[in-house]
Amino acid sequence: MSNFQQPFFQNLRAIRKSANLTQADMAQELSLTRSAYAYYELGRVQPSLNTLVKICGILGVSSDSLLGLG
Repeated sequence: MSNFQQPFFQNLRAIRKSANLTQADMAQELSLTRSAYAYYELGRVQPSLNTLVKICGILGVSSDSLLGLG
């Protein structure tokens, strides 16, 4: 696992929970299955840039925050 991935999936889970959203909520917003979304939080799959932008919009955070860059 790269240094990029670890902060991303940890931050993704923490920010989602602080927004009181479930994995199912996120999956629905992204038009994914819950298990496909869960792979992002487990660090098994990296989202595309387009999906990353959508995730940031849903959670109301910058990509830097989500990626642990600022």
